[in-house]
Amino acid sequence: MIKAIIISIVLLAPISPALAQSPWSLDATAGVVSDYRYRGYSLSNGDPALQAGVTVGHTSGFYGDAFVSSIDEYGIGDDGDGADIEVTGSFGWAGMLAGFDVDAAVSAYRYPDGDDVNYLEAPVQIGQTVGPLTWTVGVAYAPAQDALSDEDNRYGWAGLAYAPDGWPISVSGTVGYEDGAFAPDGKSDWAVGAERDFGPATLALTWIDSDVDAGAFVASAFVKF
Repeated sequence: MIKAIIISIVLLAPISPALAQSPWSLDATAGVVSDYRYRGYSLSNGDPALQAGVTVGHTSGFYGDAFVSSIDEYGIGDDGDGADIEVTGSFGWAGMLAGFDVDAAVSAYRYPDGDDVNYLEAPVQIGQTVGPLTWTVGVAYAPAQDALSDEDNRYGWAGLAYAPDGWPISVSGTVGYEDGAFAPDGKSDWAVGAERDFGPATLALTWIDSDVDAGAFVASAFVKF
């Protein structure tokens, strides 16, 4: 599945310049992470994961995207029960409102060959860039559904990114708290890292930790198309 997505991205890449003269845009990335960490959990059981994504956007602010990652079917929370691929599709709107950057979407998490593990979630994020500093806060709500044992789930996060002119790297940090179906007793997670762009390629190193899973340094390398 991931190999097919990456091949599709490479084939679609030449279309991007043509879209520059239209109200549509196409962005794609493909790469590898040393450990697929999601909200502090390792979904790849500490192993490397291949990932790829495609976003189609419109000048109105509406967009649709797809993200694919390899996972470990015996990973934390049995999210991939019987599956070794996670596919996430989202539809949303991103733009400026009252001087703030706003992004609201509905996301569908799918695990092919999984057993009652697919679920829906609605994330909303606001942020603002002041000079070299960007802050963001957001919440994601998953209503009660079969994959969540008919319980809802709530996740909130806040982040800061610092990227001054002249610096070869940018640094960032996030903290999050989850409560509900995925974290009945509550769960906190946090991350701090640095990244550097090399033309279309981006390399990053991030420490990711939580109070329910051992922390780890995660290295990543992605290429934009």
